[in-house]
Amino acid sequence: MSPRKFDMAFAMDPIEGVDIEADTTFALMLEAQNRGHRVWVLDPADLGVDEGRVTARLRPVTLRREAGRHADLGPARRVTLDGDVDVVFQRKDPPVDAAYVTATQLLGLCRRTLVLNRPEGILAANEKLYALHFADLMPETCVTREIPALVDFMAKLGGEMIVKPLSGRGGEGIFHLHNDDRNLFSILEQSTRFGTDWVMAQQFLPAILSEGDKRILLLDGEPLGALLRVPSEREVRANLHVGGRAAKAEIGPDDVRIIDRLRPWLERDGLFFVGIDVIGGRLTEVNVTSPTGIQEMGRLDGVAYEGRVLQRVEERLAERAPA
Repeated sequence: MSPRKFDMAFAMDPIEGVDIEADTTFALMLEAQNRGHRVWVLDPADLGVDEGRVTARLRPVTLRREAGRHADLGPARRVTLDGDVDVVFQRKDPPVDAAYVTATQLLGLCRRTLVLNRPEGILAANEKLYALHFADLMPETCVTREIPALVDFMAKLGGEMIVKPLSGRGGEGIFHLHNDDRNLFSILEQSTRFGTDWVMAQQFLPAILSEGDKRILLLDGEPLGALLRVPSEREVRANLHVGGRAAKAEIGPDDVRIIDRLRPWLERDGLFFVGIDVIGGRLTEVNVTSPTGIQEMGRLDGVAYEGRVLQRVEERLAERAPA
């Protein structure tokens, strides 16, 4: 337990709606409370600036692992976030829309308060596009909003591909397409909003069905742990939100190769807590907004990984403290 007590705020979706058995933010908050820190919740919509300092409307919260009674919220107060709070965990779920971008830009104005992940890094790291800095580690990928280009790309791949939105989460909007599907053009029209939104198309990796989708959580660029998300028999998506099953996973040589390539980029961009997705030894996504999986991984491995995250946060805060 840290000898110092810190004020820790979590910018997040409403805490009343979280799944206490699966939500990574809840696990981090509960661990912070158990370590004696003061825990606050923050709706990103309540951020502002006054006399050049970032302000926020915060509510203190007391947590317990009891479904339906997991959070007691205290009265709200307006504070000068930049300075009155030691650390803000930015854990708002996508989509990364205009409101999300504005809130992130406001948090980027903080100079005294530690914000994790660094707002500038989040804005630079679209969860689908960031991986393209390492295109040689990925399956074949095309980003476009042109339906004919998507059809041509699928033909190049042999008549099969995955299509997903750039701003989705939890498997939303992901399609496994074949060239003989009578709904092909209708799906592409909806995915691209009739050619007005970009999508990512990728080579289909059969390993998703035989091995699953490996989520590796990285802390300060180093592997924290991993788990496999195995799709159900009727699905190609392995996300736990859509019925995927969590299974124990090891970090293998291909994973290490990917992590070693990403590490200097993550450190440069201030991406402290990240989840990467790997299928068949190929990198598919780099999740930076609110990576999940820490509770499932902890149950499989018998390790309270959230404690390791909070310990590193405490170390970061101690490093920032004046001598």
